[in-house]
Amino acid sequence: METAEHLTRLREEGELFVEAATAAGLDAPVPTCPGWQVRDLVQHLGGVHRWATSYLLTGNPNPSHEKGDAQYFAAIGDGELFRAYRSAHAVLVEALAAAPHDLACWAFLPAPSPLAFWTRRQAHETTIHRVDAETAAGSPSACQAGFSADGIDELLNGFFSRTRGRLVCNPAVALAVRTTDTGDAWTIRIEPERRVVTAGADDADCTVSGMAADLYLLLWNRRTPDEGFSVEGNHRVLDLWRTRAIIR
Repeated sequence: METAEHLTRLREEGELFVEAATAAGLDAPVPTCPGWQVRDLVQHLGGVHRWATSYLLTGNPNPSHEKGDAQYFAAIGDGELFRAYRSAHAVLVEALAAAPHDLACWAFLPAPSPLAFWTRRQAHETTIHRVDAETAAGSPSACQAGFSADGIDELLNGFFSRTRGRLVCNPAVALAVRTTDTGDAWTIRIEPERRVVTAGADDADCTVSGMAADLYLLLWNRRTPDEGFSVEGNHRVLDLWRTRAIIR
Protein backbone atom coordinates (compact mmCIF):
# COMPACT_ATOMS: atom_id res chain seq x y z
CA MET A 1 0.00 0.00 0.00
CA GLU A 2 1.10 3.57 -0.67
CA THR A 3 1.75 6.05 2.12
CA ALA A 4 -1.21 8.16 0.99
CA GLU A 5 -3.50 5.14 1.43
CA HIS A 6 -2.17 4.55 4.93
CA LEU A 7 -2.79 8.19 5.78
CA THR A 8 -6.39 7.94 4.59
CA ARG A 9 -6.93 4.86 6.71
CA LEU A 10 -5.36 6.53 9.74
CA ARG A 11 -7.64 9.56 9.36
CA GLU A 12 -10.76 7.42 9.04
CA GLU A 13 -9.86 4.85 11.69
CA GLY A 14 -9.25 7.57 14.28
CA GLU A 15 -12.78 8.86 13.77
CA LEU A 16 -14.22 5.34 13.98
CA PHE A 17 -12.21 4.72 17.15
CA VAL A 18 -13.75 7.73 18.88
CA GLU A 19 -17.25 6.69 17.81
CA ALA A 20 -16.79 3.16 19.15
CA ALA A 21 -15.13 4.25 22.40
CA THR A 22 -17.89 6.79 23.01
CA ALA A 23 -20.57 4.18 22.36
CA ALA A 24 -18.92 1.71 24.75
CA GLY A 25 -18.30 4.23 27.54
CA LEU A 26 -15.08 4.75 29.45
CA ASP A 27 -15.92 2.19 32.15
CA ALA A 28 -16.53 -0.67 29.72
CA PRO A 29 -14.05 -3.56 29.86
CA VAL A 30 -12.07 -4.32 26.70
CA PRO A 31 -12.27 -8.11 26.16
CA THR A 32 -9.41 -8.09 23.63
CA CYS A 33 -7.10 -6.26 26.07
CA PRO A 34 -7.60 -8.13 29.37
CA GLY A 35 -7.47 -5.85 32.39
CA TRP A 36 -8.17 -2.68 30.41
CA GLN A 37 -11.22 -0.47 30.36
CA VAL A 38 -12.03 1.80 27.43
CA ARG A 39 -10.44 4.76 29.25
CA ASP A 40 -7.13 2.83 29.26
CA LEU A 41 -7.50 2.22 25.53
CA VAL A 42 -8.14 5.89 24.76
CA GLN A 43 -5.31 6.97 27.04
CA HIS A 44 -2.93 4.50 25.41
CA LEU A 45 -3.72 5.34 21.79
CA GLY A 46 -3.60 9.08 22.42
CA GLY A 47 -0.20 8.63 24.04
CA VAL A 48 1.06 6.58 21.11
CA HIS A 49 -0.07 9.31 18.70
CA ARG A 50 1.72 12.01 20.72
CA TRP A 51 4.85 9.88 20.97
CA ALA A 52 4.92 9.21 17.22
CA THR A 53 4.32 12.89 16.41
CA SER A 54 7.34 13.86 18.48
CA TYR A 55 9.64 12.10 15.99
CA LEU A 56 7.93 13.64 13.00
CA LEU A 57 8.22 17.18 14.36
CA THR A 58 11.71 17.00 15.86
CA GLY A 59 13.44 14.63 13.44
CA ASN A 60 14.93 12.82 16.42
CA PRO A 61 17.22 10.11 14.93
CA ASN A 62 17.41 8.06 18.14
CA PRO A 63 14.88 6.17 20.26
CA SER A 64 13.76 8.19 23.24
CA HIS A 65 14.02 6.87 26.78
CA GLU A 66 11.13 5.66 28.90
CA LYS A 67 11.51 8.60 31.27
CA GLY A 68 11.22 11.06 28.42
CA ASP A 69 8.27 9.22 26.88
CA ALA A 70 6.24 9.49 30.09
CA GLN A 71 5.08 12.99 29.16
CA TYR A 72 3.12 11.62 26.19
CA PHE A 73 1.29 9.07 28.34
CA ALA A 74 0.55 11.25 31.39
CA ALA A 75 -2.88 10.48 32.86
CA ILE A 76 -5.74 12.61 31.55
CA GLY A 77 -9.03 13.03 33.40
CA ASP A 78 -12.20 11.48 32.00
CA GLY A 79 -13.70 14.86 31.18
CA GLU A 80 -10.82 15.73 28.85
CA LEU A 81 -9.90 12.30 27.54
CA PHE A 82 -11.80 12.31 24.25
CA ARG A 83 -10.88 15.90 23.49
CA ALA A 84 -7.23 15.08 24.13
CA TYR A 85 -7.42 12.02 21.88
CA ARG A 86 -9.03 13.95 19.02
CA SER A 87 -6.33 16.58 19.31
CA ALA A 88 -3.51 14.00 19.34
CA HIS A 89 -4.96 12.24 16.32
CA ALA A 90 -5.47 15.47 14.38
CA VAL A 91 -1.94 16.71 15.10
CA LEU A 92 -0.49 13.35 14.03
CA VAL A 93 -2.43 13.31 10.76
CA GLU A 94 -1.43 16.90 10.05
CA ALA A 95 2.24 16.19 10.79
CA LEU A 96 2.27 13.18 8.47
CA ALA A 97 0.48 15.04 5.70
CA ALA A 98 2.92 17.95 5.92
CA ALA A 99 6.11 15.91 6.29
CA PRO A 100 8.56 15.87 3.34
CA HIS A 101 9.11 12.57 1.54
CA ASP A 102 12.76 12.64 2.63
CA LEU A 103 11.89 13.09 6.30
CA ALA A 104 14.72 11.81 8.49
CA CYS A 105 13.95 10.47 11.97
CA TRP A 106 14.02 7.26 13.99
CA ALA A 107 11.92 4.28 12.91
CA PHE A 108 11.86 0.87 14.56
CA LEU A 109 10.66 -1.41 11.74
CA PRO A 110 11.92 -1.85 8.17
CA ALA A 111 10.28 0.55 5.70
CA PRO A 112 11.11 2.44 2.49
CA SER A 113 11.39 5.65 4.54
CA PRO A 114 10.64 7.00 8.05
CA LEU A 115 7.55 8.72 6.66
CA ALA A 116 6.28 5.46 5.16
CA PHE A 117 7.02 3.65 8.42
CA TRP A 118 5.22 6.05 10.75
CA THR A 119 2.18 6.40 8.51
CA ARG A 120 1.80 2.65 8.13
CA ARG A 121 2.47 1.90 11.79
CA GLN A 122 -0.01 4.46 13.09
CA ALA A 123 -2.67 3.36 10.60
CA HIS A 124 -2.48 -0.22 11.85
CA GLU A 125 -2.13 0.78 15.50
CA THR A 126 -5.31 2.80 15.24
CA THR A 127 -7.21 0.12 13.33
CA ILE A 128 -6.44 -2.63 15.82
CA HIS A 129 -7.50 -0.42 18.72
CA ARG A 130 -10.62 0.64 16.81
CA VAL A 131 -11.48 -3.07 16.74
CA ASP A 132 -10.80 -3.22 20.48
CA ALA A 133 -13.16 -0.31 21.11
CA GLU A 134 -15.86 -1.80 18.89
CA THR A 135 -15.51 -5.12 20.69
CA ALA A 136 -16.00 -3.31 23.99
CA ALA A 137 -19.13 -1.74 22.51
CA GLY A 138 -20.33 -5.16 21.33
CA SER A 139 -20.23 -4.48 17.60
CA PRO A 140 -16.83 -5.22 15.97
CA SER A 141 -16.75 -4.47 12.24
CA ALA A 142 -14.57 -5.80 9.44
CA CYS A 143 -11.32 -4.38 8.09
CA GLN A 144 -10.59 -3.91 4.39
CA ALA A 145 -9.01 -6.97 2.76
CA GLY A 146 -6.01 -5.26 1.14
CA PHE A 147 -5.26 -3.23 4.24
CA SER A 148 -5.55 -6.37 6.37
CA ALA A 149 -3.03 -8.23 4.19
CA ASP A 150 -0.73 -5.23 4.50
CA GLY A 151 -1.12 -5.43 8.27
CA ILE A 152 -0.24 -9.12 8.33
CA ASP A 153 2.87 -8.33 6.33
CA GLU A 154 3.85 -5.56 8.75
CA LEU A 155 3.31 -7.85 11.72
CA LEU A 156 5.36 -10.75 10.33
CA ASN A 157 8.07 -8.97 8.34
CA GLY A 158 8.23 -6.10 10.82
CA PHE A 159 7.56 -6.93 14.46
CA PHE A 160 8.37 -10.64 14.38
CA SER A 161 11.41 -10.42 12.13
CA ARG A 162 13.23 -8.60 14.91
CA THR A 163 15.68 -10.63 17.00
CA ARG A 164 14.21 -10.08 20.43
CA GLY A 165 10.92 -11.35 21.83
CA ARG A 166 9.25 -14.27 23.59
CA LEU A 167 8.14 -16.03 20.42
CA VAL A 168 10.82 -18.73 20.22
CA CYS A 169 10.75 -22.52 20.13
CA ASN A 170 13.22 -25.38 20.47
CA PRO A 171 13.02 -27.41 18.32
CA ALA A 172 12.03 -24.94 15.63
CA VAL A 173 8.53 -24.99 14.13
CA ALA A 174 6.97 -23.21 11.17
CA LEU A 175 3.57 -21.50 10.94
CA ALA A 176 2.14 -20.66 7.51
CA VAL A 177 -0.60 -18.09 6.93
CA ARG A 178 -2.62 -18.03 3.71
CA THR A 179 -5.32 -15.50 2.79
CA THR A 180 -8.15 -16.97 0.75
CA ASP A 181 -9.30 -13.67 -0.75
CA THR A 182 -6.15 -11.66 -1.56
CA GLY A 183 -3.89 -14.57 -2.53
CA ASP A 184 -1.12 -13.68 -0.06
CA ALA A 185 0.87 -16.16 2.01
CA TRP A 186 3.72 -16.10 4.50
CA THR A 187 5.63 -18.65 6.55
CA ILE A 188 7.25 -17.77 9.85
CA ARG A 189 9.83 -20.21 11.15
CA ILE A 190 10.03 -19.92 14.94
CA GLU A 191 13.52 -20.92 16.05
CA PRO A 192 15.21 -21.17 19.48
CA GLU A 193 16.55 -17.60 19.36
CA ARG A 194 14.87 -15.87 16.41
CA ARG A 195 12.17 -15.96 13.74
CA VAL A 196 12.59 -16.10 9.96
CA VAL A 197 9.78 -15.00 7.63
CA THR A 198 9.52 -16.04 3.98
CA ALA A 199 6.92 -15.53 1.27
CA GLY A 200 4.59 -18.43 0.49
CA ALA A 201 3.06 -21.16 2.61
CA ASP A 202 5.28 -24.17 2.01
CA ASP A 203 6.65 -26.88 4.30
CA ALA A 204 4.99 -25.65 7.51
CA ASP A 205 4.09 -27.58 10.64
CA CYS A 206 0.79 -25.71 10.80
CA THR A 207 -1.07 -23.77 8.10
CA VAL A 208 -3.88 -21.34 8.87
CA SER A 209 -6.12 -20.15 6.04
CA GLY A 210 -8.89 -17.58 6.02
CA MET A 211 -10.05 -14.19 4.83
CA ALA A 212 -7.37 -11.52 5.15
CA ALA A 213 -9.43 -9.41 7.56
CA ASP A 214 -9.99 -12.40 9.83
CA LEU A 215 -6.35 -13.52 9.75
CA TYR A 216 -5.22 -9.97 10.51
CA LEU A 217 -7.22 -10.00 13.73
CA LEU A 218 -6.28 -13.59 14.56
CA LEU A 219 -2.55 -12.83 14.35
CA TRP A 220 -3.06 -9.72 16.49
CA ASN A 221 -4.87 -12.05 18.95
CA ARG A 222 -8.18 -10.25 18.47
CA ARG A 223 -9.88 -13.39 17.13
CA THR A 224 -9.75 -17.06 18.14
CA PRO A 225 -8.90 -20.01 15.83
CA ASP A 226 -12.41 -21.47 16.16
CA GLU A 227 -13.98 -18.48 14.39
CA GLY A 228 -14.11 -19.76 10.83
CA PHE A 229 -10.47 -20.55 10.02
CA SER A 230 -8.98 -23.63 8.38
CA VAL A 231 -6.16 -24.99 10.53
CA GLU A 232 -4.11 -27.84 9.09
CA GLY A 233 -1.27 -29.64 10.83
CA ASN A 234 -0.04 -29.24 14.40
CA HIS A 235 -2.46 -26.97 16.26
CA ARG A 236 0.09 -26.53 19.04
CA VAL A 237 2.09 -24.24 16.76
CA LEU A 238 -0.86 -21.86 16.62
CA ASP A 239 -1.24 -22.17 20.39
CA LEU A 240 2.41 -21.10 20.71
CA TRP A 241 1.65 -18.00 18.67
CA ARG A 242 -1.38 -17.13 20.76
CA THR A 243 0.48 -17.37 24.05
CA ARG A 244 3.76 -15.69 23.06
CA ALA A 245 3.04 -13.34 20.14
CA ILE A 246 1.31 -10.67 22.20
CA ILE A 247 1.50 -6.98 21.32
CA ARG A 248 -0.74 -4.25 22.67
